[in-house]
Amino acid sequence: MLKTVYFDAHHRHKWQCFRIRLVDKVEATPPQNLASVLTSVIRRAVDNPASALVNGNYIAILFWGIVFGVICRSASYKVKDGLQGFTEIIGHGVVFVIKFVPIGVFGLVYTACTIDGGFKNLLGYAHVLGVSIVASIIIVLVLNPIIIFALTRRNPYPLIFACIMHSGITAFFTRSSVANIPINMQLCERLGIPKESYSISIPLGSTTNMSGSTVIIVTLTMAAVHTLGIQVDLGSSILLCVVAVLCACGTSGIADGSLMLLPLSCSLFGIQNDVAMQVVAIGFIIGVIQDGFATALNSSSDVLFTAVANKITDVDFKKLK
Repeated sequence: MLKTVYFDAHHRHKWQCFRIRLVDKVEATPPQNLASVLTSVIRRAVDNPASALVNGNYIAILFWGIVFGVICRSASYKVKDGLQGFTEIIGHGVVFVIKFVPIGVFGLVYTACTIDGGFKNLLGYAHVLGVSIVASIIIVLVLNPIIIFALTRRNPYPLIFACIMHSGITAFFTRSSVANIPINMQLCERLGIPKESYSISIPLGSTTNMSGSTVIIVTLTMAAVHTLGIQVDLGSSILLCVVAVLCACGTSGIADGSLMLLPLSCSLFGIQNDVAMQVVAIGFIIGVIQDGFATALNSSSDVLFTAVANKITDVDFKKLK
C-alpha cells in the first residue's frame, strides 16, 4: 500500500508543496548522532560479502570491492584476463538494462500524472530539482571563483564563463562527462594548456571530478530523510557530504549514473533499499534537467581547474570562437 508523505524541513504541517510517495509502514531506524552513524557504517562494511550481495548491503559491497581490487593487483595475468572478460560481460548486461530505462521512466511519469494525482505531483518534485540546480549554480559562480582567486589572485570569471560557454553547454545536452572529453580537449588546446597535462586530467576528471553528482546524491538523500521524519544532526549531514564526495569519484560518466549511489547514502540513515529505490525513481523523473546541470558543472570544471593548475587564467575570447 502506498501513501503520500508531505515534506517541509521546518514547517511540515503548513507547507504541503513537496511530496514523495513512499511505502507505508517504513521500518527505518534513524541514527541518534554521528557516533551511531559511524558505528553503523563500520558494522555494515564488515558484513559477509555473499550476504551483502544477497541483501543489497551497498556499503559492504563497496568495501569488499576495494579489498578484492587491491588483492587482484598482485594476481597473475591469467586471473586478470579472466576478470577482464567477466567485467566485459557485466558491462554488456548493464548496457542492455540501461536501454530499457526510458521505458521505465515513461511508466513512472505516466503513473504519477494519470493515476496518482495528475501533473500537480510533478510540481512537488520540482522543489528538489530547484534545490539541486541552485546548489550547482552556487558551486560554479561562488565556490569555484573563491578557490581560483585564492590560488591565482586573478579575476576568475572570464575563465569560468569561457569553460561554461564552450564546455558546460555541450555537456548539459549530452549529460555524459565521457562523451564531452573531445570537446574539453579541444578547449584545452585553444586555451594553450600543455597536452601533457590535459591529456591526463581531462579523461581522469570525467570519472573522478563529480561535484554535480555529489549535489544530486546529497539533495535526494536529504529529501528522503526529511520525508520520513528522520532527525539529522550537523555531524551526520557533513558525514553524508563526505561519503557522497568519495562515492561520486567512482560514478560512471553516463547519464544518471550517480543515482545508483542513492541506496548507499540512504543506508547511512537506516533507510531500506526498497524505499531508496523509490527515491532513485524520482531521480530518473527529474534527471533530464537535473543531470544536465550536474554534468555541465562536472565537465566545465575539468577544464577550469586544468587551466588553473597550469597557471593559465587569461582568456582571449576571439581565439575561442
